[in-house]
Amino acid sequence: MAGEAQADCLFCKIVEGSIPATVVRETETTVAFRDINPQAPTHVLVIPKAHYPDAAGLAAAEPSLMADVLREAGEVAAQDKVDATGYRVVFNTGVGAGQTVFHAHAHVLGGRGFEWPPG
Repeated sequence: MAGEAQADCLFCKIVEGSIPATVVRETETTVAFRDINPQAPTHVLVIPKAHYPDAAGLAAAEPSLMADVLREAGEVAAQDKVDATGYRVVFNTGVGAGQTVFHAHAHVLGGRGFEWPPG
């Protein structure tokens, strides 16, 4: 059920503390941790503590929680000092877009140049 922890979800296990992660920020509603396969000098995932399968589902069900995720993405960028030079926030939604963990999450990427269009 959306919003409730899922026993088989990697990110839900990080939220509960049963799987370790390099946490860089945590709020009442979000956790931000370093990606284990970084694609840039700053590559941090910001997730809601509540389980939603993807960004669209999260935004539809709890817009204020989606706002928390985006606000924390900005805080991560500032903390890692990439806010002045530029950073990217990416939500992969669905297999075709490269989503591999079906718990909504934002990738905060910075510290290097990016091309457009992406991917």
